[in-house]
Amino acid sequence: MGTKVSIRDVAAAAGVSVTTVSHVLNNKSGTRVSPETRERVESAARQLGYAANGLARGLRLQRSHTLGLLSDVIATTPHAGRIILGAQETASARGWVLMLLTTGGDPQVERREIQALAQHRVDGVLYATMYHRVVEVPDELRPMPVVLLDAASTDPSLPSVVPDETGGGRVAVRELLNRGHRRIGFVTNVDDIPATRGRLLGYQEALREAAVPYRPDLVLDEVSDTLGGYRAARELLTRPQRPTALFCFNDRMAMGAYRAAAELGLRIPDDLSVIGFDNQELIADGLHPGLTTVALPHYEMGAWAVETMVELLNQPKGARRRAARQVVMPCPLVARASVAAPPG
Repeated sequence: MGTKVSIRDVAAAAGVSVTTVSHVLNNKSGTRVSPETRERVESAARQLGYAANGLARGLRLQRSHTLGLLSDVIATTPHAGRIILGAQETASARGWVLMLLTTGGDPQVERREIQALAQHRVDGVLYATMYHRVVEVPDELRPMPVVLLDAASTDPSLPSVVPDETGGGRVAVRELLNRGHRRIGFVTNVDDIPATRGRLLGYQEALREAAVPYRPDLVLDEVSDTLGGYRAARELLTRPQRPTALFCFNDRMAMGAYRAAAELGLRIPDDLSVIGFDNQELIADGLHPGLTTVALPHYEMGAWAVETMVELLNQPKGARRRAARQVVMPCPLVARASVAAPPG
């Protein structure tokens, strides 16, 4: 094994001082180093195989280059695993490490895990939730920089990213309207959460844009699972003037709508068009025909949260609160085969 190359070796090879090498390799701002000198130092470092000691630099900057991702039950939901992937890959590309902790929604576990993050001296925490909701950030997290992930807060000093639920609802219903549907049922969720309110608003806005009257009798709320979707869809589809299309709150409810249609002898998409929400691929790809749905931007939200945290940490502390952004991320349509023109 060869002798380890030191910063003094690089300085000697480049014909400059150790201080100059340090300024160049640490990209220190406010120092006057000519482009020629910078190139000479970088070239010498490459030729000698010098690797800067990231840990030592981190200690000088009082940085661990570690971020915590603290979530409720996100790690156990298949479609939200992409949040973790987006955060993980972005952190890794930036040279950061991501620590993942899951609380199971238990406040006592959450307190213990916040203590663990503090003991590991993480530089910041991504506070994530399984589904888009408004949260109260625990007081114990307040001393650390925090970015909210798939969650919002009434505190405008906290950066946050959430999906555009209203835009997603609009995209789904526009697709059905563009195919010629005018009697569009909405199989929605019984829970009062931002997604329920936002997707209903998107449904109403798309109808209004197309000058189609909003009919509350075409909107049924149920438990947001396969059985709830089946019950609501069956009720709508057995009416004398049944809808020609269904917009479903999520892909699980859409799966229930497929079952109701099959029992009633309705073929998708020939007799009935169906659109879901979430792009939960195990369901959307697994249904026959494949389910057209709206994707939640999980990967993109995870990536945004890490990028935002790194930007935040590079700012002076006083500027962090002023720079907080609340981002609403688009939800694109994923077209498969469950939508066609209405029959007749």
